[in-house]
Amino acid sequence: MGRTSKLTSLQEAAAIVKDGQRLTLGGFAIYQRPMAFARELVRQGRRDLTIVGVVNAIEADLLIGAGCVSRIETSYVGLEKFGLARNFRRAAEAGTLDTVDYPELIAWDRFRASQEGIPFWPCTFLGGSGIVEYNKDIVPFDCPVTGARLWAVPPAAPDVVVVHAVMGDEYGNVAFHNRKMLPQSVDITHTRSCDTIIVTVEKIVSGTEMRKRPDLVEIPALRTTHIVEVPFGAHPTSLLGIYDCDEDAFRDYATASGTPETFADYLDSTVHAPGGHAGYLEALGVERLLALRNVELPA
Repeated sequence: MGRTSKLTSLQEAAAIVKDGQRLTLGGFAIYQRPMAFARELVRQGRRDLTIVGVVNAIEADLLIGAGCVSRIETSYVGLEKFGLARNFRRAAEAGTLDTVDYPELIAWDRFRASQEGIPFWPCTFLGGSGIVEYNKDIVPFDCPVTGARLWAVPPAAPDVVVVHAVMGDEYGNVAFHNRKMLPQSVDITHTRSCDTIIVTVEKIVSGTEMRKRPDLVEIPALRTTHIVEVPFGAHPTSLLGIYDCDEDAFRDYATASGTPETFADYLDSTVHAPGGHAGYLEALGVERLLALRNVELPA
């Protein structure tokens, strides 16, 4: 029996995400975010999403500012050296966004709980923390073995996980560099925590090419439900070994998100402009995109 191709378009893949679902967007802080996918969700007018993350940034702020998100469960939302995530902050302060705080390590452990299929992740170090006062989803209990006070942290339980990677084949095998940093490591954990996995990649390669380096395949075809070829799909965030962060684009975003009015203009000119992702890249220009390239093929 032949293998099934899972190759699809960005529009079709984004349509998998339904209003009201729990969504995890891969990457870490301002690195390796599936930004093309996030922009497509905005174009499709998705609503009432819950973002479940570890350390979030522009991808969450974009969706919040576009009215796509009603709840976020994470440890951080910000733009690092580029400043505050202003859409997130406005919505949180106005009470239009339900914000649920977890420590960074616990936010990651929640995905491990989902990976292992266990009903909670036991935590030993939340004593005295204000997090347990404000986050009522964390339940204290006494260890049945030692009697020590522990805290039961609920699993992440995403309905859909979306990550961006370097390359994959049409069947859904996805390769990562041997040299991994936090964004790559957390993405691998994310894709083991859910049954609906969408992967956008810089390049679709042949199955023969993938078989040359099976050691690089961290997401096997059996885990992937949809795969999409999206060059510069993480822009303006960086992709390890492929291209750097577009700092000018980040500064433009930080400025544009200063008020709801200027952000609405940003969405019109950058996200809703004709041509979808291809139009987005065309507006940036080949010269600008190539200047970001820092190619280091998987080894």
